[in-house]
Parts: sequence; structure tokens; C-alpha cells
Amino acid sequence: MCPQRHPCRYFLMKRKANANHDAAEPIAVGVLGWLVEDDDRILGFLRSTGLSPDNLREAARDPGFLAAVLDHVMSDETSLIACADAIGEKPERIAAAWQRLRPPEFDHEA
Repeated sequence: MCPQRHPCRYFLMKRKANANHDAAEPIAVGVLGWLVEDDDRILGFLRSTGLSPDNLREAARDPGFLAAVLDHVMSDETSLIACADAIGEKPERIAAAWQRLRPPEFDHEA
């Protein structure tokens, strides 16, 4: 039960946050699919992340992997627009998925 003794509100809020995260994952998987369709795109991703074709599958199991995929595409507007067009998503939806999946900002004051 939440501190305000309103368990239904607490669980609805928690469920909504999880749903947002879950909705972001299929978008990130679509972006990954777009990356692997082209040798130059996937090699650029591998270079930027320090991964290799040999450890890509293992890295994909890491919870932060999909955030890294979106981070890579978000770093270049031309790639973002091309990817969005190819996978049938608006660039804004890819950006929103990126916001949901990436780790929280580091708090320098803490």
C-alpha cells in the first residue's frame, strides 16, 4: 500500500510507467532491425559502442543495450529520419522511446 493509503492509485501509476517502458522496447527492436539491414549502419553502431559482431548477441541481453541502440540513432538527425521512415515510426516516437529506455541523468549535486 502506498503511503497515502490509496493502493489502487499507486499500482495504476506503477503499471502506467511499466507500460511506457514496454511500449519503447518494440520501437528499439525495430531500430536495431534497421541497423542490421545494412553493413555500414551496423558497423557504425559497433564502432561507436566498442562491440564486435562476435559479442553483439551477448550484449543484446544487457538491459541497457536497447537504450544504446536508440542513443546511436539519436546522435545523428539524418539517421534518425531515415530510420523513422524505414520502420514506419515518427522521429518523435523514437525520441520518446529513447527517453524511456535510457538511464536517468547523473545528478551532480547529489
